[in-house]
Amino acid sequence: MMGLFGRDDERRRLDRLLGNARNGHGGSLLITGEPGIGKTALLEAATTGAAGVTMFRLDGFESEMELPFAAIQRLTIPLSDHFPALSERQREAIRVASGIAEGPPPDRFLVGLGVLGLFAAAAATTPVVCAVDDAHLLDQESLDVMAFVARRIAVEPVALLFAARDEKDITTRLAGVPELLVEGLNQESATALLRRSPATPIDPATAAAIARATGGNPLALIDLAEELSARDRTGLGFGADPIPVGRRLEAHYARRLGQTDAQVRRWVLLAAADTTDNVDLITSAAGELGLDDDIFDRAEAAGLVELDDTIRFRHPLVRSAVYNAASAADRRTAHRALAKAAGDLGMVELEAWHAAKAAVGTDAQVADRLEHTADLAARRGGFASRASILTRAAELTPPGPVKDSRLVGAAEAALAVGAVQVAGELLGRIDEATADPVERGRVIVVRHALGLFSGDPEVLLPSAAELVRAADAFHGHDLERERRTLLKAYEACSITDRLMTGITQRELGRRIEAGAVGGGPDAEILAGIAALILRPYAEAVPRVRAAFDAIMALPDHEMMQMGSAIAALGAFLWDDAARRAGLTRAAAAAREVGALQALDTALWVTSLAELMGGAVRLAEEAMAQVREVRLAMGYDAENVINAALMAWTGSPRHVVLAIADGADAVGFGGVGATAVAAVGLRDVAEGAYRDAYDRLKPLIQDPFLQVTPLEYAEFVEAAVRSGHTAEARPIVDRLVAMAEVNGSSWCRGVAVRSKALVSDDTEAEGCYLAAIEALGRTCAETDLARAHLLYGEWLRRMRRRREAGEQLQLAARQFEQSGAHVFVPRTRAELEAAGLKAAAVPADPGPPGLTPQELTISRLAARGRTNAEIAANLFISVNTVDYHLRKVFQKLGVSSRRQLSEKLAPA
Repeated sequence: MMGLFGRDDERRRLDRLLGNARNGHGGSLLITGEPGIGKTALLEAATTGAAGVTMFRLDGFESEMELPFAAIQRLTIPLSDHFPALSERQREAIRVASGIAEGPPPDRFLVGLGVLGLFAAAAATTPVVCAVDDAHLLDQESLDVMAFVARRIAVEPVALLFAARDEKDITTRLAGVPELLVEGLNQESATALLRRSPATPIDPATAAAIARATGGNPLALIDLAEELSARDRTGLGFGADPIPVGRRLEAHYARRLGQTDAQVRRWVLLAAADTTDNVDLITSAAGELGLDDDIFDRAEAAGLVELDDTIRFRHPLVRSAVYNAASAADRRTAHRALAKAAGDLGMVELEAWHAAKAAVGTDAQVADRLEHTADLAARRGGFASRASILTRAAELTPPGPVKDSRLVGAAEAALAVGAVQVAGELLGRIDEATADPVERGRVIVVRHALGLFSGDPEVLLPSAAELVRAADAFHGHDLERERRTLLKAYEACSITDRLMTGITQRELGRRIEAGAVGGGPDAEILAGIAALILRPYAEAVPRVRAAFDAIMALPDHEMMQMGSAIAALGAFLWDDAARRAGLTRAAAAAREVGALQALDTALWVTSLAELMGGAVRLAEEAMAQVREVRLAMGYDAENVINAALMAWTGSPRHVVLAIADGADAVGFGGVGATAVAAVGLRDVAEGAYRDAYDRLKPLIQDPFLQVTPLEYAEFVEAAVRSGHTAEARPIVDRLVAMAEVNGSSWCRGVAVRSKALVSDDTEAEGCYLAAIEALGRTCAETDLARAHLLYGEWLRRMRRRREAGEQLQLAARQFEQSGAHVFVPRTRAELEAAGLKAAAVPADPGPPGLTPQELTISRLAARGRTNAEIAANLFISVNTVDYHLRKVFQKLGVSSRRQLSEKLAPA
């Protein structure tokens, strides 16, 4: 049953029914739901290609509803070979009912006994499944017959599946048949279905909002994807207006509305045009239109709305159908009345919105009120609302700088919630040639962000240069924007790495340095970044440290946006502990407020940071959380690929290198370079030193900011072991000098470990011991394990086998525990060469049989996190956590979290 989104529970129930039939246990099921909800799709998924059964299909047709037994006549034709198994009376009843023979009208229950007999006969050799679609359109006699059969199959290997609209009559007629009510898809599945459309792609934010507005109705989603043009979709994710649902469903509800009187239609249109379901507001607006006092009751009696403390439509699609069936003039009249009512009730934001919907052409006063409303929305974190409101404000604004400002503001707000298509369309409405400098700069910044989303090399490669151009546009007009844009330019440089075009690193550094004026944290941070780029290491360290401290002193809502800077400055300082603490805090702050894009960045750079100065297992955990975040944002988590991590965890070299080439091709030079370096480290781990030397040397010869020093140790080991010791010595000297300046135990440990490789035997041991002592005080688990490995290898060559064995056993254990399994074969080979056997250590990153999501959830549960905490961490529901934990408990054979913790402890 492939191809359905979000129907796992329903599909399991259908599978169970069919499985029972195969095992000789009959059963039936009535699938109900509103039009377009996916009943037919479920039937098709259950029956298409079902193995080991004989399949029959029966569809209801409106044109046959007045023809008695019409459906039974169609059903019994393919069953005619089994007529001999029936009694003469039953055969005759079916023949007469089907119009094949003349005779007294048969009782429908007798016909039912005949059909039951036919099914039983057909199932004598192979189980039978009969799927009845649009059962509510069957003629009444046929429906009664099928209901009779459904209530009586028990010992026969027969499964009867009915699909019908959720109507009282059908459930009454099929009383006694178990019912499955199919509701709208959850947001994740609805978004995935909408975005799968072959039409112009829809960005996740817009798709998610449309999914909410349609109640997850698959037909509405499919119709919408097919019928709306790309321009029509723009902004749908943000507006309060009802969303068109497609011709079929709209016609269905419009017909019901058309059966009501004119006053009810006007009142229901008021309710549909409103977004608050506020009874007082609708009552006041109804008074403005002179509607009768009892209009509430008449609308509810029509079955379109339900009245309580608020006004609720029977379904979101009813609201959409009502709104879209009305004429433009009627809609403006409704909004005008709602605006007046909202003003009388002191609802300032709502008044502005409805006034805008009632306006024709431009209206500067209403546009100003809308902009104020957009600002209020932004203060509450309502960026989607801000995008929509500013877009409407721009439409009401005459051409000029004010209109441009509102359009780019809307684009910025759309971008903040990931609505890249909306943002791009809004930028297209701005004439940069006539825009003022600040608006031109803002356009450049948004365009850069769009390039990141789309992976467009024409935008990415010159993005640092373009962002400097934007900063120049802001200069003298908006210092805060200038500083923020210069920080983005540095991040763009990190993203494109050595592929950056349009500006050199030093030119970028000088422009950043020029922007570090005026004092305050932003200036401090920019000064540190400029020093990182421009100054000798010893001179840069104090400024970079001040910049790092300035970031750590920021309030959470600002710091959570600084994940990339935290990783970069922390790496430059070789401050593994502060870097980890900073990234952890940034992620926690983003998670707390639901800032998924900031969280995504923090987790992604955490994964890379843990590979270079941490533990591989933590890098894997961070990437598992990235996948959950991407799912929460509406992206396909299967496309989350960290090539460097893949190299560490055993993916084929050619696959990792192909990904690196692909990243370079679209402008993500940092991804490509990091992946190549990771493959080089893997070469070192596996003893392919010549390959490692050839792969790493170009990176060392063409250094890139703070990244290249973290690769020095791998190059030193590869160079020494491949006969290029002379090339390694100056690199070692640089590492030692850096350690003396930064005071980092991590840097010192890596430096003296590398120094041991180029030292004679009288000096090497002291270096190894110093490396182990220094790295033992750090978070750099993998680097510590490598120090034990190299020391063990040296001891074995010195024929000190017992001591070598101790060091190598330590290395093997630490590699396993840190997740750096690529080093384990080399370590065990050394142990065997020393005549020793590796101690038994857990070799797996987690128990076998668990999916990545199950492993992530089980690890969090084993650490004492509650289901609610795990759900908040991964942005999934508590029910999802509970579901996965039950599966984990079953797979691992445990019954408590304590047992789970013990089971996972080795990993």
